[in-house]
Amino acid sequence: MKVIFLKDVKGKGKKGEMKNVADGYAQNFLIKNGYAKEATNSNVAMLEGQKKAQKKHDAEVLAEAKKLKEFLEQEDTVVTIATKAGEDGRIFGSIPAKQIAAEFEKKFNVKLDRRKFDLPAPIKAIGFTRVPVKLHHDVTAILTVETVAK
Repeated sequence: MKVIFLKDVKGKGKKGEMKNVADGYAQNFLIKNGYAKEATNSNVAMLEGQKKAQKKHDAEVLAEAKKLKEFLEQEDTVVTIATKAGEDGRIFGSIPAKQIAAEFEKKFNVKLDRRKFDLPAPIKAIGFTRVPVKLHHDVTAILTVETVAK
């Protein structure tokens, strides 16, 4: 019997896949427990419609990420953070990704997730720092952060 998987079933199939399985296994386990449904013409058409909708949504998310990348990489898009510093240019403490995200949201009214910042270590010096931000699995932007002494 041909079935469309509604959930991942280990060793059998992934969600959205259409496979041929034994009739008893399909009726008594997959369909009964809600892991799959029979692959009728209407169900197959519905699956195709869902795949198209998902593709369209993914394309919209990618376009939004590219648009945000262009904004982040403009020369006038600079996040300025004022902090206490010593005379040699070293900051007392450090500036983590959370503080950068908060300043960015305050200045530009755009929310960035602090977990998307690819900051290997917090910023500990005065000056300009270029911080990579992962907006999408295909799109990475560079944000410029300026730290100044109070």
